[in-house]
Amino acid sequence: MHAVRLHTFGPAENLTYEQTEVPVPGPGQVRIAVRAAGVHLLDTALREGHQGPAPRPAALPTIPGREVAGTVESLGEGVAGLWLGKRVTAHLGFAPGGYAELAVTDVDRVHEIPANLDFAQAVAMIGTGRTVMGIVQFAELGRDSVAVIPAAAGGIGTLLVQYAKNAGATVIGLAGGPSKTARVEGNGADLAVDYQDPSWPDKVRAFLGGRTATVVFDGVGGDIARESVALLGDGGRHIVFGWSGEGIHDGQPYLVEGVSEQVLGPVMLQKAGPDPVRTLELRALAEAAAGRLTPAVQRFPLAEAAAAHRALETRGTTGKVVLEP
Repeated sequence: MHAVRLHTFGPAENLTYEQTEVPVPGPGQVRIAVRAAGVHLLDTALREGHQGPAPRPAALPTIPGREVAGTVESLGEGVAGLWLGKRVTAHLGFAPGGYAELAVTDVDRVHEIPANLDFAQAVAMIGTGRTVMGIVQFAELGRDSVAVIPAAAGGIGTLLVQYAKNAGATVIGLAGGPSKTARVEGNGADLAVDYQDPSWPDKVRAFLGGRTATVVFDGVGGDIARESVALLGDGGRHIVFGWSGEGIHDGQPYLVEGVSEQVLGPVMLQKAGPDPVRTLELRALAEAAAGRLTPAVQRFPLAEAAAAHRALETRGTTGKVVLEP
C-alpha cells in the first residue's frame, strides 16, 4: 500500500509518500480502506518532534495521522462479520497510521458513518466535531448570548458559528482576509470582520450598539484574544481551547483572572462524564446526521501531505484539512 511516512523529525518536506507494508488487524481490530484522513495542527508539532497533548512517536519511521474514514475491508479475530463493508470513521487515539491507504484500529473505536455524510465530513466530525462538542459544554448559549469567535473560518470556528446560531445567539466571527470573512458570513454569522484590519474591534462595538459580548471562544490567543476579551461585559466568559496565534509550541494563551477558563482536552473529557471520548464523538456525529452542523473541509491528495502541513502552518486553509488517497 501507499502511505505518508516520517523518517526524520523536521519540516513538512520530511513527509514522504512511499510504499510500505500492509497492516494486519489483530484480535478485536478492523482494517479500513481509508478514503479520508484528518490533518490536525498537532500533527505538525509532532512532525517536528515537539511534545504535545499526544506523545510524539516512540520510533521512526512512522505514519502520522489519527483520524480516518473509509470502508471496513478486513476483520481481526473476534470481530462480528456485520462490520465488513461498513462505511466507518474512527479516531485512532495515540496510535498513528492515518496517512495511508489502509489503517488498523480497535473495533471499539469505530462508528458507522451517517448516510448523509461523506468520508471527509465524517473525519471532520470525529476529530474537530468532537472537540467542538467538548468546548460548548462550558457555555450556556441562548437568545441573550453574544458570541465572539476568532478563527471563525477554521474547522472548529465553522462549527462553533453554526452551533451558536442554532442556540439563538448573536454571532460575531473573526477571520483573516476578505475571502475568509465571506465564508464566515455565508456560514451564518451575524457579523464577519477581518481581524487584519486594526479597527475591527470598533466595527464590532458599532454593530452591537451598546451591547457587550457574553462569551469569547478562543483558540487563537495573542492580540486577537486581548481585543476580544475587551468586548466582554460583566459576567462574560473567555473560553480558551488553544493559542495558535502565539505558536503551538512555545506560546501561551491570553488569560484574565475571573474571566478566562482553559478547557483543553483533559478538562473537556472530565466534564463529558463516563466514556467521554466516545460520548463526544457520538454527539458530534448526531449533530451532523441531523443537519444541524455541517463541517467545512479542505481536501488534499494523500501524496501532497507535505503541502497540506505547510498550508495549515501558514493559516492558508479553510475548514478541516483532509487527505484523500
